[in-house]
Amino acid sequence: MKIVVQRVLEASVKVDQVEISKIGIGYCLFVGLCLHDNETIVQTMAKKVSKLRIFEDEEGKMNLDIHASTKDILSISQFTLCADTRKGNRPSFTNALKAEEAKILFEKFNQALEHEGLNVQTGIFQADMKVHLVNDGPLTIILEDNHDTYS
Repeated sequence: MKIVVQRVLEASVKVDQVEISKIGIGYCLFVGLCLHDNETIVQTMAKKVSKLRIFEDEEGKMNLDIHASTKDILSISQFTLCADTRKGNRPSFTNALKAEEAKILFEKFNQALEHEGLNVQTGIFQADMKVHLVNDGPLTIILEDNHDTYS
C-alpha cells in the first residue's frame, strides 16, 4: 500500500466537470492499493495517517496530528502509485490490486479513517477525476507498507 499525504489548505475533486467533494485545511490522500495488500495493512495505514504529526504547534514545530486541525481528509484512489518503472519507458501496473478487491479495501481504509474520528470525503472509484489542491508548505509525505508494520 502506498499513500501520498499532502497537507492542504483546500482540495476538491471533479468528475465530468462536477465538483463531488471538497475540503478545507486537512490532508489530500492519494491511495494506491497493491498486490498482497489486505485489511490488516489498511487498518494499520489508517492509524498511521491519523497519528501523523505534520501540523505545526504554537512554536512552529511539526508536532500536531490532524485531530488538532479540521480533521478533514480528501481520499483519492490512485492505482498508478503501484506502477513498476524499472524496465523500459512504459509503466507496468501488474503490481496494482485488481479493481474489485481494491475498491473493497479502499472503502475499508476510508471507514477506518472515519473510525479514527476523521471527516472523509472521496472521489469516485475508477472515475477520471480532476483533483485541485493547494499544498500547504508544500508538505508531502509518502507512506509505504511493504508488508512491514508501522507502529
